[in-house]
Amino acid sequence: MKNLTAPMQFFPDTGWIDRPSQLEAAVEGEQSFDFAVVGGGVGGMLTALRLAENGRQVALLESDVLGWGASARNAGYLTTAVGSDPAILAKFYADRFRGLVRLADAAVHFSEDLFGHYSIDCDYEQTGVLGSAVTASQLKQVKTSAQILIDAGIDSEIVDGHDLGVPDTFLGGVYARAGGILNPGKYALGLRDAVLRSDVTVFEQSQVLDVQDDGDSVTLVTRRGRVQAKKVVLSNNAHARELSIVPRRMSNPVWTTAIETEQVPPERLDEAGWTSRIPMVTMHMVMESYRTTTRGTMVITTRQLQMPRGKLTDHLPDQTIVADLVRAFRTRFPTLSDIEPAKAWGGWIGMTPAILSVVGEISPRVLYVNACNGHGLAQAAYLGHHIGDYLSDKGMHEDLQVVWRPKPRFAPGVVYPPMLRLAWLADRITDRLGQVH
Repeated sequence: MKNLTAPMQFFPDTGWIDRPSQLEAAVEGEQSFDFAVVGGGVGGMLTALRLAENGRQVALLESDVLGWGASARNAGYLTTAVGSDPAILAKFYADRFRGLVRLADAAVHFSEDLFGHYSIDCDYEQTGVLGSAVTASQLKQVKTSAQILIDAGIDSEIVDGHDLGVPDTFLGGVYARAGGILNPGKYALGLRDAVLRSDVTVFEQSQVLDVQDDGDSVTLVTRRGRVQAKKVVLSNNAHARELSIVPRRMSNPVWTTAIETEQVPPERLDEAGWTSRIPMVTMHMVMESYRTTTRGTMVITTRQLQMPRGKLTDHLPDQTIVADLVRAFRTRFPTLSDIEPAKAWGGWIGMTPAILSVVGEISPRVLYVNACNGHGLAQAAYLGHHIGDYLSDKGMHEDLQVVWRPKPRFAPGVVYPPMLRLAWLADRITDRLGQVH
C-alpha cells in the first residue's frame, strides 16, 4: 500500500465544507428564557426552530459552532434504517416495531420537505439506499431481515446486485426506495443559517458544564455565564454523558471515520459495474458505506469504531483505521485500485444501548433526545420538530410516543472497546470465509 500521509489531507472536524468564519457570541452573565436547548446539531436546531415558530422564547446553546459536530461529519445518508437487527427489534419491541418503521419512513420525507422549506441547497439526490451483503452467507441473513422490515411496512424490496447496477462484490440485499444522499456539511450549515434568521437566541462557543434542576426552573452553567429556563431539552448526543444529570448508559460516544477519494471519471465507475450510482451500506456488524458525491469523488465510511479515552476532543483520524478503510475500498472496487484517497476526517456520534432513538424526561423540567446511532440524520430533525410541538402544548405525536421512555433508565449495551474489536474481527473472518466459498 502507498504511504497514506503524503497525498492525503487529514481533518480534525469535517471534509465536507469549510468552517464558518463568523461565530455567534458566547453566553455572558445571567440570561433568562422560557426554553433552552443544549446541543446545536440537526436535532437541537430543529427543536429550537420549532419552539420559535410556535411563538416560544428559546435559547440554543452550542459548545462550538451550530451544526459542526456529527451533523456535518457523517456520510450524508438520508435513510429509513430503523436500528439494529430487525429480528431482535421485532422480538423485543414487538408492541412498537411497526411504529419504529413508520417513524423512520416519515423522518426521511420530513427532512426532504425541510430542504425546500428553509431553502437549503445540500446536493440532495433521491437515490434510495442499498443494504448489501458481500458474502453468500451474509445475503441469506440480509434477506431474512429485509422480509421482517417489508412485512412491517417499510418501502423496500429484496434485490440481486446485478439487477440494481452495482459492482459484483455487492451481491444484493435490501433496497430501500426512500431517501438518498446529501452533503451533510451544507445541510447542517444551511439549517444554521435558518436558525440565525429566526427568533431563536443563539449562543455558540458556550459549552454547558452543568445542568441544575432547581425545582421551579433549570440553570445551565457555562464558563462565562448562566442561562435559566423553565424547561430544557438536552440534544447533545455523544456529549450527553458529560453532564451529571444525564441517566447512566443513555449515550455511548464512539468515533467514526470517513475517507474521500480523488475524482473518479464517470466511465471508470461504469466499468466497475456501478452504473446506478445507488449508495451502498454493507451488512457487517460494523458497516462500511460507499457513495458518490457531486464533486465527482467517492466517500467511504466507518468499518471500525473507537471509544474515547478520557474527554471527548476533536482529533485527526487514526492512520491505521484510515488504511483499513482504504483496504476495504480496494477490496470492493478492485478495478479502481489506482484511485487515491484524498481526505480523511471523523467525529463522535452517540449510540444508545438498543441503537434506537430515545426521548424522555429526566425530570418534569429537563427532557432529552438522542437520535444519532449512525443512521439518525433524518430522525434527529424529525424528533426535534415534534419535541418543539410537544413543549408548545400541541400534544405528543404518535411517532414521538413510539420512542418515548417513561423512565430514564437504560440497560447495559454492547458498545464497549473489547466488543468493538470483536465485531471488527468477526466481520473480517466473515469476509475471508466468503472469499473461500
